Amino acid sequence: MPRHDGRQADELRRVSISAGAVPYAEGSALIVMGNTRVLCAASVEEYVPGWLRGQGSGWVSGEYSLLPRSTLTRTRRERDGAGGRTQEIQRLIGRSLRAAVDLQLLGERMITVDCDVLQADGGTRTAAITGGYVALALAIRNMLAEGTLQHDPLRTPIAAVSVGSLGGELLLDLDYQEDSNADMDCNIVQTAVGHFVEVQGTAEGSATERSQLLSLLDLATLGIKTLLELQAQALQATSP
Repeated sequence: MPRHDGRQADELRRVSISAGAVPYAEGSALIVMGNTRVLCAASVEEYVPGWLRGQGSGWVSGEYSLLPRSTLTRTRRERDGAGGRTQEIQRLIGRSLRAAVDLQLLGERMITVDCDVLQADGGTRTAAITGGYVALALAIRNMLAEGTLQHDPLRTPIAAVSVGSLGGELLLDLDYQEDSNADMDCNIVQTAVGHFVEVQGTAEGSATERSQLLSLLDLATLGIKTLLELQAQALQATSP
């Protein structure tokens, strides 16, 4: 049965990834998934957090922010520091992006990937991870070209997508209307070879059977395969 926007259950929203969207950043990408738009910018700094100094290892972190009118009603700016939800999303983005990098090969430098949500219609954190990887990869490519890095620290592409259950039907890439009414929703992060970096899932209604959870993981893998292909195309488009 078609969904409210005409998609099939196993169909992603229309996705585009535009690499190099922020000229001043070492790496950047604008990712659009349906009506969700996230601008990702990677910044390289020649220092690491104090607890890492002298260990020869780098660090990758994620920052996440909703612009005030990215949502249906105004979202207040977090002027006094990130709130609990924002911190949780930032930790998810950071963990996911670090899985793509050999931090020892990065050396004692830090890459911060800022993910600013321009428009939110569900799946903002997974879009941030998928677009954030492109920004990260471009920053590392530029460091290699400049001779800042001698060896490529990228281990694997990574991408993320949401899946869920609504009215007994398993759905890929939930928008806000679907996500806000879902019986079960998950955020899945995977590597290019299908290894899971993160599986976040919550049953909003009744508990979920193991077989349904496994089916959701399979559905996510299907969508992530397409997202990985789109990432590769975006990076190829910016190749020298």
